[in-house]
Amino acid sequence: MEEHGAGLLLRDALLMLGFAMVAVLAFRKAGLGATLGYLVAGALLGPSVLGLVSGAEEMAEIAELGIVMLLFVVGLELSPARLWRLKGAIFGLGLSQVVICGLAVSATVLALAGYPLAAALAIGLPLGLSSTAQVLPMLQSGGQLRTPFGERAFSILLFQDLSIIPLITIVAALGQGGDEGPSGWWLGVLTLAAVFGLVAAGRLVIRPLFRLIGHLGERELFVVAALFTVLASAVVMTSLGLSAALGAFVAGVMLADTPYRHELEADIEPFRAILLGMFFVAVGMMLDLGVIAENPLFVIGFAVLLIALKTAIIMGLGLLLKMTWRAALALGLLLSQGGEFAFVLYTQALAGGLLNAEQSSLFGAIVTLSMAATPFLMLATSRIRREPRGEDDEGRHEGPRDEGAHAIVVGYGRFGQSVAQVLQSGKLAVTLIDKKQSQIELSEQFGSKVYYGDGTRVDMLRQAGAGEAQLIMFCIRDIDKELIESVKEAFPKAAIYVRGYDRRTVIAMADTPVEYVVREMFESAVRMGLMALEYVGLSERDIDEAEAKYRSHDRERMSVQMEAGDIYAAQEMTREQQRQLRGEN
Repeated sequence: MEEHGAGLLLRDALLMLGFAMVAVLAFRKAGLGATLGYLVAGALLGPSVLGLVSGAEEMAEIAELGIVMLLFVVGLELSPARLWRLKGAIFGLGLSQVVICGLAVSATVLALAGYPLAAALAIGLPLGLSSTAQVLPMLQSGGQLRTPFGERAFSILLFQDLSIIPLITIVAALGQGGDEGPSGWWLGVLTLAAVFGLVAAGRLVIRPLFRLIGHLGERELFVVAALFTVLASAVVMTSLGLSAALGAFVAGVMLADTPYRHELEADIEPFRAILLGMFFVAVGMMLDLGVIAENPLFVIGFAVLLIALKTAIIMGLGLLLKMTWRAALALGLLLSQGGEFAFVLYTQALAGGLLNAEQSSLFGAIVTLSMAATPFLMLATSRIRREPRGEDDEGRHEGPRDEGAHAIVVGYGRFGQSVAQVLQSGKLAVTLIDKKQSQIELSEQFGSKVYYGDGTRVDMLRQAGAGEAQLIMFCIRDIDKELIESVKEAFPKAAIYVRGYDRRTVIAMADTPVEYVVREMFESAVRMGLMALEYVGLSERDIDEAEAKYRSHDRERMSVQMEAGDIYAAQEMTREQQRQLRGEN
């Protein structure tokens, strides 16, 4: 019986992963995004179409860990400096968008559908949110995240992610009936107490734990500790009857300004991605297509109305902020769809008795349809902002002082420190990565913020901002051709510089897409030799000639060695040059 259950579980997992893989590939190829692919895969697997997999509700409960991990990653992104710089856009524009759009859509639901006020709010407030999972990757791929336009969009999305916590609490409170569950004020007190408790645990337990693991250098332990942190914070909150997502978010925030932020993001990302994908598959399985088929005009009409209403509101907010009408309209279209968190909130509303299964499926279908329109809205956004060129500066990058990594320096030893400080002197934003905990702690004593992690991992570089970086500087000893090629393939826009430990490193990098290899000791050794010549009394002209002769000989040797790919290829040439220097020929 147990073997049969295990076999059925494996079969269901295989079907979900297989359908998801094919659907996401197809939708990605068509430019429609992964989220929609997961939803369609779930709809095909569910009882409304093929009926191949059952138990969608139970799977959704497990897969909700993807939402929990997403909130943990959002928390990790909220360093105090980033929040402070964008505070006006986040808590001004973002708050206005969430409140106005949520209440406007709720009023529309109340007027058109005639639902009770609590149900209208449970439907309308989630519809005021947009799809972070769709919009952010599109902005990243288009290189728009560091433009004024992209920052405004990001600020709204960031506040929407922050608002998930209070919205979950609001929906839960609206669904509490009579004397069931704690009262609203007690829920607030409990929430604050739990948050302060998690922050204290983070300071006294979690940070020292990661510091200890960093000294050990065991990456597997880091993965285990990261998962433990997320799950422990979620369990603490759920045991108090609160949101697991809130616990994960607080855990992320309390680790946001630690050196372990990028390593944690890289370790959590695979789990977050697969679980969030499976959550959308489960949501698709729960869609009642029969209900949609009975109300096709309502679903299509309300989706169109939702897009138009949110576009108008967000455009109006943009105009109030002195954006041009083109940029404001583009921002409205970009954020006009429903978002993935609507499914989370509808699940909460369903559990709280605010909505029935038919209503949840109906408005879930509206969210899905609006998300399906996003790629087409993005095309319209691009055209609106492109015509005419130069009308505004919403699409221009602000330069090195923007938030984000313009240069990533891997290795913060004696060589990397000098490289990084030169870049910082030129006002470039620099992200520093090193995998030696002792080096990180020493650097902190001198005021340098160095992140813990293995900078030779592509996923680690991606979390550190390599997708937006202009420079990736490898200031470490051990580097190989395969690494450089994989990094360049993953981040084609970044120029790669490599510290050459010796001539062998330079030769190994000959056919790689590296911008430049800097020989570590070469210039300092030449400089010392020139100073010695000056000390013994050679004229400035003789010193210049000596330097030119040496550099010419060195270039000739290096050219032969790089062409042959062998350090010993220039042996005879070197002997001849030495004889010339001694005056034997």
